[in-house]
Amino acid sequence: MNTFTTLPSAETPTAIELYAKASPNFDAKLQETVATLRKATATGPVTQANSLGAEDMVITHLINTHALPIEIFVLDTGALHAETLALLDLLKAQQAAHPHAPITVYQPVHEQVVLFVQREGADAMYRSIELRKACCGIRKMEPLARALAGKAAWVTGLRREQSGARADVPLVDRSEQESKGLLKYNPLADWTWGDIWHYIASRQVAYNPLHDRFYPSIGCAACTRAVTLGEDFRAGRWWWEDEQAKECGLHVKSPATSSPLPLAGEGQGEGAPSPAGGGLGWGPDSAPSQTAPHPHPLPKGARESESRAQGAEA
Repeated sequence: MNTFTTLPSAETPTAIELYAKASPNFDAKLQETVATLRKATATGPVTQANSLGAEDMVITHLINTHALPIEIFVLDTGALHAETLALLDLLKAQQAAHPHAPITVYQPVHEQVVLFVQREGADAMYRSIELRKACCGIRKMEPLARALAGKAAWVTGLRREQSGARADVPLVDRSEQESKGLLKYNPLADWTWGDIWHYIASRQVAYNPLHDRFYPSIGCAACTRAVTLGEDFRAGRWWWEDEQAKECGLHVKSPATSSPLPLAGEGQGEGAPSPAGGGLGWGPDSAPSQTAPHPHPLPKGARESESRAQGAEA
């Protein structure tokens, strides 16, 4: 087991311990996923968008396991958690041994980031959806355009279970084929959260330790918090915004009802984020409240994790 799957404390269970439970038809899902990835390689130049979340680490592992000629890219926004950057370093070292799937890291144009922060301030994303999306445009959308230039297809970790807006995610999305000449493959569309963690556990796939601290969806440090009992997968992303607005632009779908995070045991608590340097300079004085009431009592380990988070925010 690698260093990214250790317990955050002696009493707090890991994401693997909480969630790893395969669907009855997991083997069939896995075969379909591999078949979808093989189909993607026949499309033309293809690349995987690896966000360094659990789903994308599974896809990269499958690409390596089956020696598929699929390039990998990561968007380093300049505002990622320290834990995410550590996993990126591990991934770069890992892919050096897989020349069929080289990794490229794309970063925003530094001058644009500096000008945006100087003009709008370090807490701009909290003031309006327009400013938050402008920040995403600089840090994510422009680098994404460079990553997809010249590609016929890209591979993502979208799953139908992640949110209502993604409930109709197809294995092959052809919505941009005519306008951009681009296919989007979503090989994990039908996987459950339990399937993801079963695969990670059984194959010892490296993952972001923030998942052990109840971050099912991980983005920039300033815009991500832990979730609590009964909240949706993406409740920790842009938590101060209306649910209908919670996309950065990378994967935009029609709004719908979202799905709650499946939980093991009684509940879960929050872990304190660890923002990396070079970001927007966010902090407790500028960020909206990250706390959410727990509808049920928490197990002891979760209560301690929550107390640590609240202490860090005080």
